[in-house]
Amino acid sequence: MAEPGTLLGFGPDELLAIRLSLKVAAAAALCSLPFGIAIAWLLARRRFFGKSLLDALVHLPLVLPPVVVGYALLVLLGGNGVIGRWLEETLGISFAFRWTGAALASAIMGFPLMVRTIRLSIENVDRRLEQAAATLGASPWRVFLTITLPLAWPGVIAGAVLAFAKALGEFGATITFVSNIPGETQTVSSAIYGLMQVPGGEAGIWRLAAVSVAISLAALLATEWLVRRQRGEVHD
Repeated sequence: MAEPGTLLGFGPDELLAIRLSLKVAAAAALCSLPFGIAIAWLLARRRFFGKSLLDALVHLPLVLPPVVVGYALLVLLGGNGVIGRWLEETLGISFAFRWTGAALASAIMGFPLMVRTIRLSIENVDRRLEQAAATLGASPWRVFLTITLPLAWPGVIAGAVLAFAKALGEFGATITFVSNIPGETQTVSSAIYGLMQVPGGEAGIWRLAAVSVAISLAALLATEWLVRRQRGEVHD
């Protein structure tokens, strides 16, 4: 039976870590989505000098050690960083050692997966439909809003869900940039890491791991369903 003050066997600190993980992952996915759509469209529909470099930079977090990304964020956006000091002194915005910093680090790590999924979805949109709309006088912005985006929407949602799942399990970049502060930056991943240092923490590790697997699996299954639906393999 669960002890008093717990829910389904989860302690208050574990529940807080789960809620914070969901909050960080949702913020990471939603805030990066407009940028993901813009970059994906640019890579899918435009030719320009430096396109290969931009593509490489977008995918760089996939091949870099997450700790390197976290350290770079700490140097740039930390309290003593050039950008971080300016943001704090001018706008009162601080990312280091805050949950918003965890969301930023998670968004950067999940951004390549989001862009890649959305880009493939946009590339699957029949360009003849876009050209027909342009021939009828529609502006490029209107073509995008009325033709491209609606047809690519399942891929957009799939990209956001995939980024959410990635952000949910992010550890290296977040713990380097925002540390492991209970109630502020301690997500499920960092909570598991903390429990690994405590004798008898195995039960908590398994509980949090099970929650992480369940949420991530649900997100990945939703992504697969959306991709299949876009390809016409799923019927109502």
